[in-house]
Order: sequence, then structure tokens, then C-alpha cells
Amino acid sequence: MKRLTTAPNIAIGTLWADMLTASGVAASVQRYFASGIAGEIPPDQALPEIWIADDAQLDAARRLLAELRHPPQRRWVCPGCAELIEGPFEQCWKCGAVMPGVDGEGR
Repeated sequence: MKRLTTAPNIAIGTLWADMLTASGVAASVQRYFASGIAGEIPPDQALPEIWIADDAQLDAARRLLAELRHPPQRRWVCPGCAELIEGPFEQCWKCGAVMPGVDGEGR
């Protein structure tokens, strides 16, 4: 096992680990409950950590995590209502139409 990174909080750490696992990199969250002893130990030592099971996947995990932290920024016009959509969104906030070229599974 190798430590990939620390997360700012347990919610983000769990989300990252779940998304890595869904992408084929077995990951887990360590120090899940350590935030309860922050102050007794240095705050940076109480942050949740993301660990990967297979050391050989460390580089792939780093790339995937970088993609998760920095989603693609897009700009497109909704085909349903002509609303301008900016950011990493693949669905129109106004009418719910899906971005052209993307199926319902986000591909």
C-alpha cells in the first residue's frame, strides 16, 4: 500500500477514494476518525489520507486525482433552451438537456 495524498476533510477523502476505486484503482481512506483528536496531535496529522492498494498504480492514481481536482472547463449552448453553460457541467441547469456528444452516463 502507498499513501497517495491527504484530503481536506473526510467527505472529500471518501469521494476521492470512491472515484479512484470506480476508475479501477483500489483506494481506501485512512485516519477516518482522526479529526476527533485534532489539537491533541498537530492538525495536519489528523487529516484523512487516501491510500492505494497496488503500489504499481501510484502514477495512474496521481493522474486520476489531478483530473478529479481540476475538472474540464467547457462552454456550450444548450440545444433545448439556448442557455449558455460554462464550467464542468454536462447537463443544462435550466431545462435538464444533456450536453451534445455526451450520453446519459457522462461519456
